[in-house]
Amino acid sequence: MIDWLNSIALTAFGAGTTWAEVLGFATGLLNVGLLVRRHILNWPLGILNVLLLMLVFGTAGLYADMGLQVVYVILGFYGWWAWLHGGVDRTSPVVRATTRVEWLGLAAAGVLLTGGLWLFLDRLTGSTVPLADALTTALSLLATYGQTRKLLESWWLWIAADLIYIPLYGYKGLWLTAILYVVFLTLCVLGLRSWRRAVTA
Repeated sequence: MIDWLNSIALTAFGAGTTWAEVLGFATGLLNVGLLVRRHILNWPLGILNVLLLMLVFGTAGLYADMGLQVVYVILGFYGWWAWLHGGVDRTSPVVRATTRVEWLGLAAAGVLLTGGLWLFLDRLTGSTVPLADALTTALSLLATYGQTRKLLESWWLWIAADLIYIPLYGYKGLWLTAILYVVFLTLCVLGLRSWRRAVTA
């Protein structure tokens, strides 16, 4: 199965694109589309998506992104549980604004994660883009955590990450994934608007 997923499905922009990347593209689109609509099935589909992307990123040498997918699986199960039982009286949480205390916690976690991952990737791995890899990893983790709690501003964190991911994946020759993140960026803007309406409703 792994060999088939790593085999070339098509050529995009002169680079071979594996079945794992093609399926990651498709499941990623469906996942974010469901997340924009606040549909619970975004979590199991997201778990499948990150397992596929783990393979893609490992093959491309994006080690922090590959490791990030393991954390995403854990966050995916947590988010699935939280959307079912994590709100008041064990109901689904409601979309809300991020508090000042939460922002301070997210900012501190972001600085620590980025700095720690940057040092790790720069000194202990063969990563060719350690700072970009570390920063996008930190932003993605914070955004995913925010979405498990239905924090409106988590979409801003995803937008910031996507603006870095798009040229990063292009630089690494992952053109189909770069295009996927352009679509993700558009979906993030739609998600921000949709969730903002849910806060003010």
